[in-house]
Amino acid sequence: MEKIIVCGGKPLRGSVRVQGAKNAALPILAACVLLSGVTTIENCPDLSDVRAACAILRRLGCTVERSGHTLTVDSRFVSCYTIPNELMREMRSSIVFLGSVLARTGKAVLCAPGGCAIGRRPIDLHLSALRALGAEIDEQNGVLCCRARQLCGAVISLPFPSVGATENALLAAVTARGNTLLCGAAREPEVDDLVLFLNRCGAAVRRTPRGDLFVRGTPWLHGCRHRVIPDRIAALTVMAAVGAAGGDVLLQDAPPAPLEAAIGVFRRAGCSVEPGEHTLRIAAAGRLRAVPCIRTLPHPGFPTDGQAAVMAMLCTAQGTTKIEETIFENRFHHVAALRQMGACIRLHGRTAEVEGVPFLRGAAVSACDLRAGASLVVAGLGARGVTVIRGVRHIDRGYEKIEACFKTLGAQIERSADSGPEQPKSE
Repeated sequence: MEKIIVCGGKPLRGSVRVQGAKNAALPILAACVLLSGVTTIENCPDLSDVRAACAILRRLGCTVERSGHTLTVDSRFVSCYTIPNELMREMRSSIVFLGSVLARTGKAVLCAPGGCAIGRRPIDLHLSALRALGAEIDEQNGVLCCRARQLCGAVISLPFPSVGATENALLAAVTARGNTLLCGAAREPEVDDLVLFLNRCGAAVRRTPRGDLFVRGTPWLHGCRHRVIPDRIAALTVMAAVGAAGGDVLLQDAPPAPLEAAIGVFRRAGCSVEPGEHTLRIAAAGRLRAVPCIRTLPHPGFPTDGQAAVMAMLCTAQGTTKIEETIFENRFHHVAALRQMGACIRLHGRTAEVEGVPFLRGAAVSACDLRAGASLVVAGLGARGVTVIRGVRHIDRGYEKIEACFKTLGAQIERSADSGPEQPKSE
């Protein structure tokens, strides 16, 4: 067990490179199951979720080697179609292996996935999409048993642009017989990165003018070399930390386009944001302004994964911000910890009213999920005194050495072994 100790109130300055995107790397790793060849994946972050995905690949018969931020995956000898419970429960995104394993082997046996407890994330859309392609799926005691002699193209209409369901349907469809039209597909940049990867491997996938995905089934896919896109949520987290603590930071390898909705929020709060071709510069000084309303939406709307970090930033903004969470019904777990630090937040179902206070104060808090953990780091960087954050394993699912990132920018932040529930000392 580890903890992160943050001594807040120090402005952040300098430059930092944004890590590769977790939410792009994971479906790309799942896609490797489909390939008959060797694949090189660059800019792949070293995260516990990525390590869990690599363990699943090895279980299925792949060879996986890491050198720095480059993964080499040899998937020529995939033979297993069963993923054991302990690997599935490591992360929620493990469900994305369902489509690729089924397409490669004709069978797939796995349990319901694990991950953060941020509300119901039913896989009904995943299963209905696979059934439309010809899969037979039985569920007994939480175990999914899937089989398909031959997946065939179909018209699939998603009632909600689920990222996971889009990715699973896409992975099952690329080697299916015939054509597939995936209507209502998610438009997140990570989905487009998966499409680019698959096309480099010989698939035939394109976006229609309406944003749907059209897939022409290809019986054989080969390996390729691919570079994972930057992590827009990691970039947003750094931006929120600058807003909370003040300072001036240049984010390298951070294309502005995927963050357009978030940039608008930061500017309305009083931050200066200067986009470059592949960079973002953000500066903040003094007390921020409240943003009247923030509503999480599927891309290109404000991302649900950035909601917690921005809430932490706005806890000390002048005025009241209303944040409406439309994607997950239980994504305000971080509120209790922020209240421990002095935040004034009122919850009304899926809406949070954040009334800005003059300052937050350090406290002993615990991360209960990935994005909640990031929000506590943001809050700690802007707070007075020392914040001790436990539950670091959640943060490590999506942020590569988050303390090293902020230390580069001048923050006083350390990771250490957690020997007990000691109280932090105030300054």
